Amino acid sequence: MNELTKQWKGLSLSQREGPKFQMRPNLATTEYIIAAKFLTKRALNMDTIVVTFQPLWRSKNGFRLKNLGNHVVLFIFDSKADVDNILANEPWSYDKNLMGLQWYEVDSDVEDLSFNLTHFWVQVHGIPVRFMNKRVAEGLCETMGQECHLQNALTEDGGSFMRVRILVNISQPLCRGRVIAFDDNRE
Repeated sequence: MNELTKQWKGLSLSQREGPKFQMRPNLATTEYIIAAKFLTKRALNMDTIVVTFQPLWRSKNGFRLKNLGNHVVLFIFDSKADVDNILANEPWSYDKNLMGLQWYEVDSDVEDLSFNLTHFWVQVHGIPVRFMNKRVAEGLCETMGQECHLQNALTEDGGSFMRVRILVNISQPLCRGRVIAFDDNRE
């Protein structure tokens, strides 16, 4: 390798090849990219992926795919709003298997991406109505992941629950529940 490097340094371009061509940011195309890791052992069919997600994502100008191997696929969009909408509505699945999604910066290496965090909506039942607030949701959900968004929901049959959007580390086992203690020693 050192021999090749030494030979390469000995080469020079003639005047006919011209001066350096400066790659400026204004020359680059504007693309917004989502990197997706398909958490399955089955082979991926790119045509089926397009047919599956085009009607679901309803992207204004559609998207292009680039298969990077190892079940990692880049979804390339023309619109930042499309990417923001897709990421805001995760989790997504394909063929009944979870997909890990991540915003992809063009200058970063795909090998550096970590696909172990995914958003989930979690329902919290059995909470008295007066305790249905953001502080209680944060306290209850801190063991599951990072709390992102709270939504109270009163059901038609008189029951009530909180919906909490949580960023979950999917490489760890899921929490099955949490014991709640009240001041009067009830659990």
